[in-house]
Amino acid sequence: MNVIKITDQLPLVDETPLDPHFLAINAQEAAAAFIAAGTAANTVRSYRSALTYWSAWLQLRYGQALGDAPLPATVAVQFVLDHLARPLADGTWVHLLPPSIDAALVTARVKAKLGPLAFNTVSHRLAVLGKWHRLNEWDSPTEASALKTLLREARKAQSRQGVNVRKKTAIVLEPLQALLATCTDGMRGVRDRALLLLAWSGGGRRRSEVVGLQVGDVRQLDADTWLYVLGATKTDTGGVRREKPLRGPAAHALMAWLAAAPAASGPLFRRLYKGGKVGTSGLSTDQVARIVQRRAKLAGLEGDWAAHSLRSGYVTEAGRQGVALGEVMAMTEHRSVTTVMGYFQAGALLDSRATQLLKPASQAIVPSNDHRMELAVQPSDPDSAARSTTDPALDA
Repeated sequence: MNVIKITDQLPLVDETPLDPHFLAINAQEAAAAFIAAGTAANTVRSYRSALTYWSAWLQLRYGQALGDAPLPATVAVQFVLDHLARPLADGTWVHLLPPSIDAALVTARVKAKLGPLAFNTVSHRLAVLGKWHRLNEWDSPTEASALKTLLREARKAQSRQGVNVRKKTAIVLEPLQALLATCTDGMRGVRDRALLLLAWSGGGRRRSEVVGLQVGDVRQLDADTWLYVLGATKTDTGGVRREKPLRGPAAHALMAWLAAAPAASGPLFRRLYKGGKVGTSGLSTDQVARIVQRRAKLAGLEGDWAAHSLRSGYVTEAGRQGVALGEVMAMTEHRSVTTVMGYFQAGALLDSRATQLLKPASQAIVPSNDHRMELAVQPSDPDSAARSTTDPALDA
């Protein structure tokens, strides 16, 4: 494919036609670098989406495409200016993406809606661009000091105006128990209970790891303990199989699911059809998120719930119960202490003496020395079955 080389200086263009066919090919070729590097499949999908957006924006803004030469830092700076809203002195907000280009991106379905992007979205797309450059052994435009300064100042400006980075609500022990109390709706409840407990008690598993589990990946150790095997994950792509324990309620829930839906092979968690019939195909990652959201709605919980709520909630609850950080990371397989510490410290501070200085020492909550992550599961609510969904379509 003939691709125009991008020089150090790229003039902006007024209007350039967007070729959807070329756009898809261009983004696919860019994503091929990540596939060749052994990046996890779900991560590649996320990166491909970001690269598709980069390809479309470059075509419309510069009349260029992701090509066989690196992008200059000025392009990355322009991307930020086009997509991050900045507050003005009169209280209004502005971003530089021309309305015609904004509309074309929405029409091409690479952008969900008109207007600026969230700070996290812009940061993710810049990170993908940087990784793509490094895989091609090019200097990355995202390392430019001008870009880093711009992002830092933009973040400060948004924070001063009350625009904060959104984080999913963490499922700590009490919300988890509320979710589990809704799992009384027959086969669906048996499956969802096992899935929630495995994902949470098993170390805060990512949704891709949950749907990737096969029936042959689990085995019973004793009446209260099962082991499950992880292969390649987002942070460990070597494919070395590591066993993780499931104990107490999580082990019992898994055993109940396997008894209700026996299978010699195939996905551990499978789709359900009308009447509670168990299919043979596994759940998708999006369906794991919808299970969490549906259970939270049935439980009447307010918050921004997602599959990641299980992972962040596990770490937060571990900090709350005083579990050693090293033990937590051995279960979650986080590779970055910085990533896990935000959740862990938030949980640890909930019962910290430092947050209760107005209380007499005798009344202060003393963290338990029992560091086990066993759950005191509440009895099933017999009335919760009436709140269950009856959608005849493939479930979420």
